[in-house]
Amino acid sequence: MKVSLRAGEKIYVNGAVLRADRKVALEFMNDVSFLLESHVLQADETTTPLRQLYFAAQIMLINPSAKDEANRTFKRMLSALLGTFSNPQMLKELKLIDEVVCNDRIFEALKAIRSLYALEAQIMSDNIDTPISLKTSQSNRPEATV
Repeated sequence: MKVSLRAGEKIYVNGAVLRADRKVALEFMNDVSFLLESHVLQADETTTPLRQLYFAAQIMLINPSAKDEANRTFKRMLSALLGTFSNPQMLKELKLIDEVVCNDRIFEALKAIRSLYALEAQIMSDNIDTPISLKTSQSNRPEATV
């Protein structure tokens, strides 16, 4: 797999953070877990339930030493979301995401979660599926150093 980085851009590879000092193309010759800086969600950006779920999955990918704890957090959050949402499309996608994570395909799960942000926004703005308690506050956000 080949990845191109701009000058100053970061990439998270197997728990390490690398920064390119100039435009560079990297070719990974074996299996590697990585996340581009543009896809990294910061803790203060976890303003919705799906963004919190994304954050937990992201930690599994970029911080291997915290993977087990992040996985437990992810499972708890996912279980809560499955018990809260009634939108059939959302429930179907969340179940698929669970399967993907169980198969240790975290990057694929992150893409799937990001694709649900618009649906989540629609559900939350319609206020038909999501109780007020799921509309997160600052104190409910996961904290971790990225």
